[in-house]
Formats: sequence, C-alpha cells, structure tokens
Amino acid sequence: MSDTTKTSSAWHNWAGTVTARPARAVTPSSVEELAETVRRAAADGLRVKPVGTGHSFTAVAATDGVHVRPDLLTGIRDIDREAGTVTVEAGTPLKRLNVALAREGLSLTNMGDIMEQTVAGATSTGTHGTGRTSASLAAQIVALELITADGRILTCSPKENQDVFAAARVGLGALGVITALTFAVEPVFFLTAREEPMGFDRVTDEFGALVAENEHFEFYWFPHTGNCNTKRNNRSLGPAAPPGRVAGWIEDEFMSNGLFQLVCSLGRAVPRTVPAIAKVSSRALSARTYTDIPYKVYTSPRRVRFVEMEYAIPREATVAALREVRAMIERSPLKISFPVEVRTAPADDIPLSTASGRETSYLAVHMYKGAPYRGYFSAVERIMTAHGGRPHWGKMHTRDAEYLAAAYPRFAEFTAVRDRLDPDRLFGNDYLRRVLGD
Repeated sequence: MSDTTKTSSAWHNWAGTVTARPARAVTPSSVEELAETVRRAAADGLRVKPVGTGHSFTAVAATDGVHVRPDLLTGIRDIDREAGTVTVEAGTPLKRLNVALAREGLSLTNMGDIMEQTVAGATSTGTHGTGRTSASLAAQIVALELITADGRILTCSPKENQDVFAAARVGLGALGVITALTFAVEPVFFLTAREEPMGFDRVTDEFGALVAENEHFEFYWFPHTGNCNTKRNNRSLGPAAPPGRVAGWIEDEFMSNGLFQLVCSLGRAVPRTVPAIAKVSSRALSARTYTDIPYKVYTSPRRVRFVEMEYAIPREATVAALREVRAMIERSPLKISFPVEVRTAPADDIPLSTASGRETSYLAVHMYKGAPYRGYFSAVERIMTAHGGRPHWGKMHTRDAEYLAAAYPRFAEFTAVRDRLDPDRLFGNDYLRRVLGD
C-alpha cells in the first residue's frame, strides 16, 4: 500500500511514559484504505492500534504491530443543523473542531480542559470536563463509524448496532478503529468564568452547594497549604469580555506555564523547597471574571510536562477522600509541587465511562515530568480504591480486570461485545489485557 511506511523508529507518548516500536505505521487517506490496512494486518498476523496525539499516560495505544496514524482522516464531514449534530473524521484534533464549529456558530456543550487530542482518542479514553448536568465528550456522541477486525465498516447509533454503539463510545480502541464520530452540538453560547482563591476548609465545607449552584465548578488544592483556586463557569448573555491581552498572558502563560515550569524544576532539584514555594505560588493567582465562547473558557494551554493519575469516585465521597489525601501528604515526607484537581460529572449510560451509573467526582494528582511519583500515586490510589474509585483509562494506575469488573456493573456487557467483534484480539495490547482480561 502506498500509504504504509515501514518503520523501526520508536514512538513516544506526550509525557514520555510509554515507548513503542511498531512493525509499521500507516497514515491512510480514506476509510476504505484504513479498512484494507486492517485486513492486511490480520493476514500478516500483526495487531492494530490507532494512535492520535499521544496524550494518554497509559500504554492504551502502544503496539508492536501496526500503528494507524489518522493525520489524513480529519475535518468535518457533515453538519445537520436541524438535528443539531456534526459528523467529524476521527483524526480531527479537538482544537481544530472547536475553531471550525465556532466559525459555523456552533459549539459542543461541554469539554475537557485540554484540546490537543484527536476526537477519537479523547472519547475512547473517557476524556471529560466538569459539569453539574453536562457530561463527558463521549456522552455527547450520537452515532459513530468504526472498522471491525474483519475489515467491515460498521455504522452504530441508538437505532443501528445498538450494543456496539453503547460500548464503543468509550471503547479503549478494543472494539475496532473508529473512523468518524457524530456529536450533538448546539448554537454557540457565552460562558462567564469566575476564578477565585478560596480556603481549603471553605471549599470542602461548601462543596455540595458550589456544585449545585453552578453549571460547571472545579477547584485546585495546593498541597502543603490551606489554599485553593476555584473556577465557576455559567452561561451568560454576553457579550464576550475575554481577559485583557496582557493580564491573560500573565495568568495563563507566564504564571501557569512559564513561572510554574521554573518552580517545578526547582522543586524537582531541591524537594525541600516545595512547601515554601507552594505557599507563595498558591497565593499568586488573583480573582478574575471573564466571558467568552465555550472552548475559550473550558480549555487552557498546558505546556508544562507532567505525569498524572485521576480517579472517579462517587460524588458523596469527594470531601472525605480529599481530606484523606491531605492528611496522607501532611504525615508523609512527600513534596508535591502540582495542585490536586477536583471536578464533577453527572451519571451517564456508557458501560466503561468512569461516570457510568453514578454521580461522580474526579480527583486528579500530578507530578512534574522526571520527578519521583510512584510513592505519591500509590498512596493516593489506595485512598481512591477504598472509595470504589475508577481510574481514568488514559491516566496512570495499577488496576486490573478483576478490580475493574467489580467497579463497573456493565463490565461484562462490554467484554461480551469485544468477544464478538474481536475474538482474536487484533486490536489488543498488553494494557488491554491487563484492564479487560484475555
């Protein structure tokens, strides 16, 4: 095939936590070429994994077989204004989709805070933002197209191949190669963001009210301090009033990226300085309010490289779990330079969504790239699993299929679809063997 490039070069993910050396990599220019790629790989006895921008911290996209790189499968296929949907090629980066939708006067209802990922990669691993009633990207999918292990092109929706549709919205690349997604969209709207420093005790005491009173609420707690930074996003009539160019650059680039990078580097080199630095940096961000279209409010640039673990826990366990994390850090020798992030999501009906069947909160912990993280992540993971936590599929964790089958009531429903669609595990890899079983 003309689009197949044999390669012996290694592939690395964004965080540098995963390296793979595929037998070959392909960049198909059409769905039909991709289907032929799948059939050829099966005939050659090679496994197949699509890989987007590599923003997953886990090895979910790693393979020693064929890497499918969807760089040419991008763009909007169709906009149906009457139905309120947009169909987009699987390799389209979220940032390009957001810009294109805004140009058409449309928007996704909710999204995560990073938009570098491809739409297929983001949804397949359960990427989410924060929302009282608006759920993850995958929950906004109303139809999808994927290539199965036998090279068929399958269209799935609530009316067609319903069981595959239900599972494949968060499919981990285990059911096939997604080639297109249809999202529900709405006319573009304004959000007013209110960012405000707040004490740890106040945030935890008022957490239920802050979630109930705001469409989107999240906060960051700075370890070794009693300080948090909160963010409340609510719909607004507008007009747009974005942060001033200078003030925005100071907050979003200089403080949150440039200066933060220096602080993290110092903390990695001299860990004993971290608590003192945290006390200063946690007070550096000031309150601000601004209004803009959704993707400019939901998302932020993230230029500092890090590793991350995130767990979804029942909403009612949020405050107890966070207080346990704080107590663990205070009694340990750990020095943590990154804030702990807390977000929420409503229950959804996707079998392997981290919010499947329950009102959910997310606690995310990070460490600067190159800093020791295993002790911290292991201690946090013990707390999260004690609360019935479900790890984010694209972020670091140590859970296996036995644990996850108990954590997800519909786990067997997903694996049954997988057994039917891919009995020979053409789309398998070591990560999927661990989390889904053989």
